[in-house]
Amino acid sequence: MRRRKRTVRAALLLTLFCLPSATLPWDFSSPPGEGLGCDGYQADNCGVCGGDGSTCEVISGTFSRSILSVGYHKILEIPVGAQDIKIQESTKSRNYLALLTEDGNPIINGNWAVERPGTFRAAGTLLTYRRPNEIRSRAGESITAPGPTTQELHVYVIYRQPDPSVSYHYILPRENISSPQPAPPIHDGLGETMGLHTVEGEGFALDSNGNGDFGVGVHPNQVPSDPLPSPTAAGPGSQLRPEQLSPYGWRRTGSTLCSTTCGTGRLQGVFSCVEQETAVLVPNDLCEHSQSPIQEEDCNTQPCPGFWDVGEWSECSKACGPGAQHRQVLCRQALGNGSISTVGPRHCRHLEQPETAASCQLKICSEWQIRSEWTPCSVPCGVGQRTRDVKCVDNLGDVAPDEECNMKLRPEDVRNCDTGPCGRSWFLTRWSDRCSAECGGGSRSREVVCLMNHVSSLPLDGCGDERPEDVMPCDLGPCQGKPDWYTGTWGQCSSECGIGTQSRTVLCLLHTNGSFEATAPSDCAHLPRPPETQSCQIKMCGVKWFVTEWSTCSRSCEGGYQVREVRCLADDLTESTACDPFLMPEDRNECNTHLCPPEIDENCQDMYFNCNMVVQASLCVYSYYKTACCASCLRVSWREAGLSIR
Repeated sequence: MRRRKRTVRAALLLTLFCLPSATLPWDFSSPPGEGLGCDGYQADNCGVCGGDGSTCEVISGTFSRSILSVGYHKILEIPVGAQDIKIQESTKSRNYLALLTEDGNPIINGNWAVERPGTFRAAGTLLTYRRPNEIRSRAGESITAPGPTTQELHVYVIYRQPDPSVSYHYILPRENISSPQPAPPIHDGLGETMGLHTVEGEGFALDSNGNGDFGVGVHPNQVPSDPLPSPTAAGPGSQLRPEQLSPYGWRRTGSTLCSTTCGTGRLQGVFSCVEQETAVLVPNDLCEHSQSPIQEEDCNTQPCPGFWDVGEWSECSKACGPGAQHRQVLCRQALGNGSISTVGPRHCRHLEQPETAASCQLKICSEWQIRSEWTPCSVPCGVGQRTRDVKCVDNLGDVAPDEECNMKLRPEDVRNCDTGPCGRSWFLTRWSDRCSAECGGGSRSREVVCLMNHVSSLPLDGCGDERPEDVMPCDLGPCQGKPDWYTGTWGQCSSECGIGTQSRTVLCLLHTNGSFEATAPSDCAHLPRPPETQSCQIKMCGVKWFVTEWSTCSRSCEGGYQVREVRCLADDLTESTACDPFLMPEDRNECNTHLCPPEIDENCQDMYFNCNMVVQASLCVYSYYKTACCASCLRVSWREAGLSIR
């Protein structure tokens, strides 16, 4: 028996170590502590510098079942001394992971209470429990710990949604590995037995001596499946004839675990083969499998205890500074049919109710900061303004947009100032350097304005009527027939609304002694040519109906149709729905409604060369001439009907 167990275990280890890395839930290529203090040696999977991986065993696998009963279900026992523990829910679901000690004391999510994600110190190590955001993440829950552990840990899944799938991985030193034994039923600390279920593709069987043993691929610390008895061939109360009596028979030696921990479940009796006279267990092969009885009965009929179902926290009520966030907390109860019902809070009074509101602060609010003193008044006399620099600054001292500060508390950054009355006088600019004409008579100009004069102390009411000249004549000499570009005025915009174009006349002219003469554009080619067209826009159009050209008619006669595409477009030529549907142009039009001319029959021909005389004599009404001059008479009838030959 021991040799067989060692063989099965060796096959299990070979299967685990030969799996390709893509099938494992984590990357096992880097052992814990690799590269730390190895002085150039490669660390093996056990973290031993220069080791060959023989000092430990990597345990990994996946638990998955289609349907379970609502409640706690143990999926794994992690022995003492385990390291690099990783337990990961394959996909996000409404199920929860739970972790208890060997004696049933809860560590994470025990006693029907779901913990908030965080770190927990237990079993001599620091456990990290993560539950990703329900909206932005697709990953499921996870529990990790570096180890080594000082207590045996039991991993459970709290079933609430079908198809749970959990991957696990840990490293166990070989001195901590004991001979494989089936795991006993585990209690949750509430006095109720938790369901034991099988990892898909793995099993537990009895050997010929009636002892339990794991099949290939099942680690001894993984919870096995319950043995299922074969269906009985003879119902209760059936009698065996004397010649059918056997020295061996089936006897009930136990029962499977209840399918639910509460709310009425079902269990089956477990029967073993015994010797009738001595009641000693014998191999099951000695008994008739067709006579193995099946007994089912109700179990755990007490109502399930209520539990608090906690929703996700809402967003913080304020973008900065102290705020509040809320979540929904409901008392729920698991029913015997596998569903969950919302009940009154009294059903959960044995548990402390989770908080429904909490304070929050995403960041410290930005504040207004005055960064300069008031500037001098903007004018030397009269009424002007003073300014100062006011910025919105965040908690790191960086300038932030004004919207992040309270606009109602913004200090003023502009203030009026009065520096006294001003007198008025003419202010002049210097004469322009260029003459308005490149040849012949022209003019120079300057600006002349009446402004306040803070220098003068005279009480002047105005600048007076003697306004200085702002134009003076200039002459750069007689013109010698210099060509130049001359432009006309811009024409009207091509579009009443939206973007259009307008044009103007551009001519190359010779300016000679006050007269202009048109010349070829090539004479002005050495000068930049003014543009003849430019874009224009009188006003925005808003939305308008746009159509394509009509398609060709679908038929050449006797009624066809044309189609075109109609779209409502905005000014930026993007599609819109704001056009008036009653003004929508037609997108289908009937065409070629005239009758189709009949085709000429090849057998209808003129038999005589003078059939035109028969037509002129109107003899086609007679059947003889109508047949002898068929083509000519038929042509006359089409012409009278308004048809043409095709």
